[in-house]
Amino acid sequence: MRHRALILTSVIAAGLGLASSADAQMNPRGEARVTLAGKPIVVDYGRPSLKGRDMLGKAAVGDEWRMGADGATTLDTPMTLTFGSAAVAPGEYVLKAKKVSATDWALKLEKDGKTAAEVPLIASTLDNSVEVFTIDLADEKGEGVFRMSWGTRALSARFTAK
Repeated sequence: MRHRALILTSVIAAGLGLASSADAQMNPRGEARVTLAGKPIVVDYGRPSLKGRDMLGKAAVGDEWRMGADGATTLDTPMTLTFGSAAVAPGEYVLKAKKVSATDWALKLEKDGKTAAEVPLIASTLDNSVEVFTIDLADEKGEGVFRMSWGTRALSARFTAK
């Protein structure tokens, strides 16, 4: 009887649009988009909130972070992107950030579970804290800029598209 009551309660809650405890952990998804050389480059990612934490500061050297929440952060590009000397072929990639020293991070692009490129990220300090994790893609004079911001830190990398 208790089993039926639990099922009935779940059905009623779903019908009313109430979230279960598992759903309460879901963060909103975000999308960053830029058009370069006439084609769209898109990043899809989860947007967790800081809630008083310093998540980037807590990472240990060597740690990899999936850059977001509740699922992989992905980059979809219809053309070759070049970050410094690293060229990335068209396709979909999983993005991760890797802490390489006490102050330095790298952007990892993975395809089929293998590292396609590891790109140094340029760190900067923000004047105002960013509560919700944000990724931006921008076009600056024909060159792409990847930037992620959270708390008082921003990490960025420039790229070209062909």
